Amino acid sequence: MKRILFFLALVILVIPASLAQPYAKEIADFKKQDSLSFPESGQILFVGSSSFTLWKDVQQYFPQHPIINRGFGGSTLPDVTRYEADIIFPYKPKQIVIYCGENDIANDSTVTGAVVFERFKKLYDDIRLNLGKVPIVYVSMKPSPSRWHLREKQTDGNERIRKFLRKKKRRAVFVDVWPGMLGADGKPREELYIADKLHMNAQGYIIWQKLLEPLLLK
Repeated sequence: MKRILFFLALVILVIPASLAQPYAKEIADFKKQDSLSFPESGQILFVGSSSFTLWKDVQQYFPQHPIINRGFGGSTLPDVTRYEADIIFPYKPKQIVIYCGENDIANDSTVTGAVVFERFKKLYDDIRLNLGKVPIVYVSMKPSPSRWHLREKQTDGNERIRKFLRKKKRRAVFVDVWPGMLGADGKPREELYIADKLHMNAQGYIIWQKLLEPLLLK
């Protein structure tokens, strides 16, 4: 028994502490990509959760804009903040597009729209501290069919972030994706989503493309 305990203790010691953090592998993969070919500064950075992760052909939607995609699936705003020194600050982007907050609410029933706002504000403040007045675009939490029961928290969080960013004028923009993603019945258009009714298909991303294109810097 002592030998088994010693072996287990040894294994724990040799595992890098970073690997114990959520999404450590995803971040390590990003850093490996960077080590092979580090992105030029002055590009547009997309960062956030799986709606960006799965937008693998995002560059094709915006051919006139050089884009770095650092979305990692399932992430929350605290996750993005945890890794901001790895996947935001080093790139010195000319603009940052954020999609995150939806998982915060879905993963924890105690998280309210107010909590999402405070988490977003922490990320926003960190970006301002480290990257100055870099323009920020926040894409609203989308109306997913599988998470329609969370819509009140989502709309509350969206509205709080919208009001906050409205005061920032040209340096920050809130993008409301709801009007184009709801049907005449006021419910999510299911044809915009893949089978899980959470993640979007190409039709959904086309709506986002049309909303974001006029806002991206050249």
